[in-house]
Amino acid sequence: MTAGMILNALLTARDPAHAALLAPGRAPLTYGLFASLCAETAASLRALGLARNDKLAIVLPNGPDMAASFIACACAVTAAPLNPAYREEEFHFYMEDLHARALLVEEGSASPAIAAAHRLGIPILTLNSAREAGAFSITGEAAGPPLPQDLAEGTDVALVLHTSGTTSRPKIVPLTHANLLASANNICSTLRLTEEDRCLNIMPLFHIHGLVAAILATLAAGGSVFATPGFNALKFFGWMEEAHPSWYTAVPTMHQTILQRAERNHAIIASNPLRFIRSSSASLPVPVFHALEEAFHCPVIEAYAMTENAHQMTSNQLPPGLRKPGFVGRAAGPEVAVMSTSGKLLGAGEEGEVVTRGPNVTPGYENNPKANDDGFAFGWFHTGDQGFMDEDGYLKITGRLKEIINRGGEKIAPMEVDEVLMEHEAVAQVVTFAMPHNLLGEEVAAAIVLREGRHVNERELQDFANQRLAGFKVPKRIIILDEIPKGATGKLQRIGLAQKLGLT
Repeated sequence: MTAGMILNALLTARDPAHAALLAPGRAPLTYGLFASLCAETAASLRALGLARNDKLAIVLPNGPDMAASFIACACAVTAAPLNPAYREEEFHFYMEDLHARALLVEEGSASPAIAAAHRLGIPILTLNSAREAGAFSITGEAAGPPLPQDLAEGTDVALVLHTSGTTSRPKIVPLTHANLLASANNICSTLRLTEEDRCLNIMPLFHIHGLVAAILATLAAGGSVFATPGFNALKFFGWMEEAHPSWYTAVPTMHQTILQRAERNHAIIASNPLRFIRSSSASLPVPVFHALEEAFHCPVIEAYAMTENAHQMTSNQLPPGLRKPGFVGRAAGPEVAVMSTSGKLLGAGEEGEVVTRGPNVTPGYENNPKANDDGFAFGWFHTGDQGFMDEDGYLKITGRLKEIINRGGEKIAPMEVDEVLMEHEAVAQVVTFAMPHNLLGEEVAAAIVLREGRHVNERELQDFANQRLAGFKVPKRIIILDEIPKGATGKLQRIGLAQKLGLT
């Protein structure tokens, strides 16, 4: 692997004049300008004292600047994008956990991340937007003395993301340049992306789905990305008319919302035909699969993905290949298998844990030996999902072994919510769990036992949690009980609790 791998991928695009990034109200950023931006950004970061593998926390709104900064910054340091919706305490936790060397925010930002960075003594860098979509310059406080100019290498960590585990402490997933480009190339191959393709990105860019499937895979193919400010059902078809995309990728809840407005926008759909639609990050209901294909007159490709795999693991196929509604497709890059608890690889129709291995898979969680021992046993990465393969090698996910709540693709660690609610003076015991939701798949709920003589209602507890957690983590139902149901061994059990409490 050679130096500056992501930069090289941009420099070797067939046409430096071809548009790489587009956005509403901005001039296009060409591949030639993008390559120059990467070199200039690397020079700026080195001048500010940031070295290879130093972590740069990035808190920017969705759009072309976030897309460009992820790639440009990763050419020199480790990009660590964080959800802009976090509260100050969450920013403080994540930046401290990452040992972030600096924080990048947009000019004029009022993000609570700034206050968290000040508390941690982390320098603040400012992204100053330019005319073209995604073009910018970086100024700010130095993290150290200027360093020699160099670019990242293939084994360097390009991106770190937190992924929720079954404990209260999220795990840090490092992804190297080699991991990211392997995954991007896998997606290019699966979707047969070329320089003629244009992706309409509506995915958040602090998430592996948007960063790799929408942005990096498209650019690795030499195509273009129309980078929106984020998902907005009211603007989707207007963006579609402006961007003339050949595809878009989204989570099922977004597809369902888009479908609700498809009928009144059939003229736009007809005049801007899509080559395909991609769905990932949560299970796509079979009726939604069929409704999308009928509304957009194109194939819907459901894929199975995970942060630790730099996104894609399996995928359904474009025609003339098979698309199987209800299945997440066959191996699409890495090796994928189903394994028993003893480490035996299982045959068609046999249910077990889904495991993967390949050049896209993270080298291991950062500073977490136990998670690595558990997650990489028998020479494979263990997804924590259970399923089986059919005779064609197509994977069916049948459940999750972990207790993570999957709220429309947003992964929430129940114990993180537990710890916040336990801070309330009236709460004696709490267990957070998933309850079914028609659109999101799962929603957050909590069962609580109060301290003797204390009184608090559901709304007060939700308001308390909302001050400490991002909105999507706040339980939508909080049930106050005299006693929380326990399993046969006396342990509190999250799985099945929604059914026991009549919330199904």
